[in-house]
Amino acid sequence: MEITDVKIRKIMSDGRLRAVVSVTINDMLAVHDIKVVQGDERLFVAMPSRKDENGVFRDIVHPISPSARKLFEESILEAYEKQLAMLEAEEAENAAAADYEAEQ
Repeated sequence: MEITDVKIRKIMSDGRLRAVVSVTINDMLAVHDIKVVQGDERLFVAMPSRKDENGVFRDIVHPISPSARKLFEESILEAYEKQLAMLEAEEAENAAAADYEAEQ
């Protein structure tokens, strides 16, 4: 299995939910609504789930093996960190440009 694409769909800063992600596997299968969640000690990946008739959330799709889960988590968290770094760089660049214009 190869994760061929990770798209960060939305980034949030309030609450524990940090991002919503889509992953493409082998350029053939897309999995949407994967969540990046801030846990007590670290970020983790939560697979798409649905509430059943008893009010219990059940994963719709999930990795079967620990190695598959590790591949998903590493790929998703790496893409999330890269996206955050890009956004921070853009904000710093925009702030510097605004400061420059204010000085002129």
